[in-house]
Amino acid sequence: MARSNGRPEPEVIMNFVDGFSYVKARVEEAYKPGGILEKAPPKPTRDPALAALKREDIDLIVHEFEITRAQAEKALLENGGNVTKTIRALITPTATDS
Repeated sequence: MARSNGRPEPEVIMNFVDGFSYVKARVEEAYKPGGILEKAPPKPTRDPALAALKREDIDLIVHEFEITRAQAEKALLENGGNVTKTIRALITPTATDS
């Protein structure tokens, strides 16, 4: 068994071209009672400021400016949730754009 950083290398069941692999110990751990598969996934926490933004406003910015949802949310937050101010801020060139 080869050693890596002073530890034995895990037994790899299968290596794939894209770099993913299955390790026997991890697979066994996932399937044993109380393992990873039985735990509920953690619920993502949502920023209260994002909850105040309207979904329609975010969708409008995303579709009209072809930017990601995160970028649209950030732009709306920077402009207090005001769609008009956000649109003006996105179309107005800044000093660093030239």
